[in-house]
Amino acid sequence: MNKFSVSQIFSFLFLSIILVGTQSCSLLNIFGGGKGQAIDSNGELIGAQGREGWEMTRPFGMVAIPPGTFHMGQADEDVAATQINYNKQVTIGPFYMDDTEITNNEYRQFIEDITEGSESDLPEGFVVEDLVPDSSVWVRDFTHHMGDPMMVYYWSHPAFDNYPVVGVDWEAAKYFCKWRTDHLNNFRADRGLFPMPNFRLPSEAEWEYAARGGRDMNKYPWGSPYIRNKKGCLLANFKPGRGNYFDDGFAYTSPVGTFFANDYGLYEMSGNVAEWVEDAFNPSAMPLVWDLNPTYFDEDEPKKVIRGGSWKDIAYYLETGTKTYEFKDSTRASIGFRCAMTHLGRSGGNEF
Repeated sequence: MNKFSVSQIFSFLFLSIILVGTQSCSLLNIFGGGKGQAIDSNGELIGAQGREGWEMTRPFGMVAIPPGTFHMGQADEDVAATQINYNKQVTIGPFYMDDTEITNNEYRQFIEDITEGSESDLPEGFVVEDLVPDSSVWVRDFTHHMGDPMMVYYWSHPAFDNYPVVGVDWEAAKYFCKWRTDHLNNFRADRGLFPMPNFRLPSEAEWEYAARGGRDMNKYPWGSPYIRNKKGCLLANFKPGRGNYFDDGFAYTSPVGTFFANDYGLYEMSGNVAEWVEDAFNPSAMPLVWDLNPTYFDEDEPKKVIRGGSWKDIAYYLETGTKTYEFKDSTRASIGFRCAMTHLGRSGGNEF
């Protein structure tokens, strides 16, 4: 085999540079066409152009939940003997989740925007009044209860701006996610940025995986099987005993972020308010769904899963493996929600 001398190699490289330079203004742009000009591929497969610059960024107020595998289902005795939530090992992809429940003031931004003329069209058959929190829940949900002060002030007064929004049904929570998506992506489009993935309600599996905070099979988000710390302080806002609502420091809901976050940085995944998730309720859903990002969809099922327990619930409903439901058009003084967003790109966990 003939060997090239060093001088011959340098001569060849120099000639190549001269030839490329006569065809392009840049040595790096070997296919011709400067900035702002059409790309000539010279017949080669180089991919569609103008799609560079995408970066997956963490939305404000959200935390990153890394992918992983866990045992979904009851983490302790099935006290109610429901037999609807047996354990199943599943894998969850990476996503983002709001670190707290959606607050009154965050929801108020949504209401003010759609009242003034939103970039999002209202769902068919909806009017703005259908999306405004139902304050009557503070009177209607409880028999012979002096709920009038909460009905008057909870949604309207700034004293409760940082408290979780309640009185919102499943459909309104879904539309909030759509509005939030449009609100962010219209801003990005005006600045020439690629759109972010949609905000949405978390699936039941995502919610439970996030609530456990990376601790497989733990009973509560804080890891231990107890509802009090070593000083005797309650670890969530709930009802620890009959007629006892105030031991945690709050007779009703508490401001978001009051109690310690779990290992993923999520606050009040147990207690304060229960939370809507995406899944329809089916007692047989666990064996039916797939074991990779399971979600049970059924548009004809009016019952939707709620998770996490609330300020008025006993400790059983605070367990990470306890599931229950409410009708999707129902509003309650004990149910709110938080949003999730799918992470696009590498799912090895290093990006978190």
